[in-house]
Amino acid sequence: MSLAVRVPEELSARVPVEQRGPGLERDAVRMLVSRGAEVAHHTFTELPLLLRAGDLLVINTSPTLAAAVDGRTGHARVVVHFSTRGDDGRWAVELREPDGRGTTRARAGGPAGSQVCLPGGVRLVLEEPLSGRGERLWWARVSGPGIPKLLREHGRPIRYAYTERDQPLSAYQTVFALPSADGTGSAEMPSAARPFTARLVAELVSRGVQFAPVTLHTGVASAEAHEPPYPERFAVPGASARLINAARAGGGRVVAVGTTAVRAVESAAGADGAVRACAGWTDLVVTPERGVRVVDGLLTGLHEPEASHLLMLEAVAGRVAIERGYEAALQGRYLWHEFGDVHLVLR
Repeated sequence: MSLAVRVPEELSARVPVEQRGPGLERDAVRMLVSRGAEVAHHTFTELPLLLRAGDLLVINTSPTLAAAVDGRTGHARVVVHFSTRGDDGRWAVELREPDGRGTTRARAGGPAGSQVCLPGGVRLVLEEPLSGRGERLWWARVSGPGIPKLLREHGRPIRYAYTERDQPLSAYQTVFALPSADGTGSAEMPSAARPFTARLVAELVSRGVQFAPVTLHTGVASAEAHEPPYPERFAVPGASARLINAARAGGGRVVAVGTTAVRAVESAAGADGAVRACAGWTDLVVTPERGVRVVDGLLTGLHEPEASHLLMLEAVAGRVAIERGYEAALQGRYLWHEFGDVHLVLR
């Protein structure tokens, strides 16, 4: 799906909302609500009023990594974006060029055998492209100290040119993030959950809204080409599967917080729509043709008009809802990207 709209540069959220004025917290963002062809404007703090007792929110507990590290290949400076750790210990990485403004731009990948020197004595050797889809991401063999230690000591959050300045890693962690035992996590923040605060979570619980945690470690986004997502590691615990199935059986709505939560829970759903405990890798791409089996709604950020994530939104709510929603978001001057406003899509 590609929308025939252009997002003006000034609608990019350049800093987190809590830095835009005194007394603001993460939940001080706007929320567009789409139900079919109907569109309504709300603030995120009104979410408890829009959900009902018995509804269930599926949330992603993956922590965000400080996944960008400066390095050198030969005499050239590069920035390595660590995307995903493979089962064999290799890492999928994207090499980018510093742009002189604290962010990066795309560069040609490879070739095989290229070496990248990183701080702390870590060395990468590029072995092969991650897939036949292109050469943006490469599997790299790692020598020297482990990557989690490297990221803790020398990494910073991945940042793109529409943001104003570097932010601490805490700005990219959601209230649901839990450290993983092996030090892995998401290359980029599962940003739909960013506006949640502990206070808002408590209010939702007090109103009878439940939460089902899942985990999906997001890889590096395709900032320029808008490629579909690559395979990602995920887990749906048995307790969460039971909560989801019980909510559906009891007439509650299952609302995924973020496209990552949709990908995880739909990957664990059978053809009958029942969710079962599941863990491993998912290559599922949710499209209108495939449809959704579990979720009744999606809370998400505002994506670029060409982004493949829009296909997932269309699968949940239909093309008319997404077109009307994005038209209203542009007219209403909503803010885009990970620090921006959010969109609640209900079937």
